[in-house]
Amino acid sequence: MPFPIPDDRLLAMLRDDVPYGDATTLGLGIGSMPGRAVFRVRGTVTACCTEDAERLMILAGCTARRLADSGDRLEAGADLLVAEGQAAALHRGLKVAQTLMEITSGIATRARRLLDAARAARPGIAVACTRKHLPGAKDVMLKAIMAGGCVPHRLGLSDSVLVFPQHRAFLAGQPAEDWVGALRLAQPERKIAAEAESIEDALALAWAGVDSLQLDKLPPAAVREVVDAVSALPFPPLVAVAGGVTEANAGEYAAAGARLLVTSAPYAAPPADIGVAVQSMDDTGTPQ
Repeated sequence: MPFPIPDDRLLAMLRDDVPYGDATTLGLGIGSMPGRAVFRVRGTVTACCTEDAERLMILAGCTARRLADSGDRLEAGADLLVAEGQAAALHRGLKVAQTLMEITSGIATRARRLLDAARAARPGIAVACTRKHLPGAKDVMLKAIMAGGCVPHRLGLSDSVLVFPQHRAFLAGQPAEDWVGALRLAQPERKIAAEAESIEDALALAWAGVDSLQLDKLPPAAVREVVDAVSALPFPPLVAVAGGVTEANAGEYAAAGARLLVTSAPYAAPPADIGVAVQSMDDTGTPQ
């Protein structure tokens, strides 16, 4: 499991969905009746947030038992989670738990497929997912891509140095050697990464001594040209590819020599299809 989503975050999800009680369950008068909910996948998925769904059901007032972990690859028909409790507690938690697993498992599944495609061409290559996810959802988005085997590219602006053309627009045409040197003095413990939009720009940045080159939207042939050119340097930079990296072209970019693929594609994945079967139970705990 990459990391747990904290209880206060999960409780906020429940409060958002059930702020003033469940009008349907209350109106039907079934709230105190015992029951069971089984969460089951309807297709091949890489599971995510099963631990948090289990915790959600417990916080909603149920007992719960997780049957799969984040990162598990599952086939259609596999059970993820079983929860038991009063109907009011089951309905309080089941939709939030289901939706959380569907959205994050969809992302994890696409992340895993993209990583597999890249590693089929270059075993051991890493895929990093950007911070271009839904604002306010960093924890569940990062957990999803990590469950799929990818790594976070940047946690935010505070943890790393990455110089974009949008930064260089304010440098009044300074030579790259000058601002790279200034950054090394200002951020002595950080590696310096910079984005390039052309072969010429990439080579100039490499000669200036950046630690990592992020090639934006360059075709695989251009990536290979940059990789071959910088390999002659005493300390060649890591070459990463960003911009339009998908499952369809990940193998091409990996084969071109990139050491890291940077993508936001998994965040646009459709949700996984997870069904919830609910049964009432008698006083002995037997489904009816």
